[in-house]
Amino acid sequence: MLDVVVLFFLLGVLARLAKSDLRLPEALYETLSIYLLLAIGLKGGVELSKQPIAALAPQVLVCVALGFAIPFLLYPALRALRLAGVDAAALAAHYGSVSVVTFAVATATLTREGIAYESHAALWVAVMEAPGLVAGILLARRAQRARRGPGRWRALAHDVLVGKSVLLLLGGLAIGALAGEAGTAPIQAVFVDPFKGVLALFLLELGLVAGARLGEVRRFGVAVLVVGLGAPPLLALAGLAAGVALGLSTGGVALLATLAASASYIAAPTAMRIAVPEANAALSITAALGITFPFNIVVGIPLYITLAQWVTA
Repeated sequence: MLDVVVLFFLLGVLARLAKSDLRLPEALYETLSIYLLLAIGLKGGVELSKQPIAALAPQVLVCVALGFAIPFLLYPALRALRLAGVDAAALAAHYGSVSVVTFAVATATLTREGIAYESHAALWVAVMEAPGLVAGILLARRAQRARRGPGRWRALAHDVLVGKSVLLLLGGLAIGALAGEAGTAPIQAVFVDPFKGVLALFLLELGLVAGARLGEVRRFGVAVLVVGLGAPPLLALAGLAAGVALGLSTGGVALLATLAASASYIAAPTAMRIAVPEANAALSITAALGITFPFNIVVGIPLYITLAQWVTA
């Protein structure tokens, strides 16, 4: 049975395909996204306060390396699909970065099925967001054979390092780690108990957005389908291998596979707009949000959990 939050997403897709007038206010969407990022960061930070930092170093290093490597693995395949160099680099960067909402759905699914996972897993999300973006930019520079001025690089570094998603995740982690379980107890009724309900509303809105993107698939042809549906399972195998090598729990292996298979549609579009304005932004958003995101939350996450159970059995 699909998780209830996934059903909210499908409701949004159906509403858009049926040309319903259903809309969520833009301010509410922004508020929900801020809430989810902070809540995920806080939960990870609380659990991080219970962990020896030195023991987490191998996980951090592997996550950074995985995020950085994914664009380089994807780029030749994207070029083979006859995408322009800058388009292939920007699209690879979207898959090198991660989707926080996909991670949230995966954790909700694991919790519902009673599968344990590392409680500090939100740390993996925080450290995997930026490396893929950096790798994508390097690939784009190589394709362009040109360099940007220092002002452009400063703007990019500022956006990647202190952009909304990274800042809220890292800020939540820091607050949770400093305050600990006792310190965050007074806000549990706000940031813990309503989490799944807020996630359901957010997915309803994403369903509306994704449903609107489905019509653009024809515009880009077979290539966007090949990438959107083919990349996630293949990248999930890399995440599975990394999780097994780190000795993670079954749930942890599933989460790392999910992160490797996910594609960013919040941080990556902004970073690529600054760093590679020549790239076709619509192509990347259609693949990441219109195809890969629905695939992952409906088919991918159950698949990755099953594979994780198999490899850790």
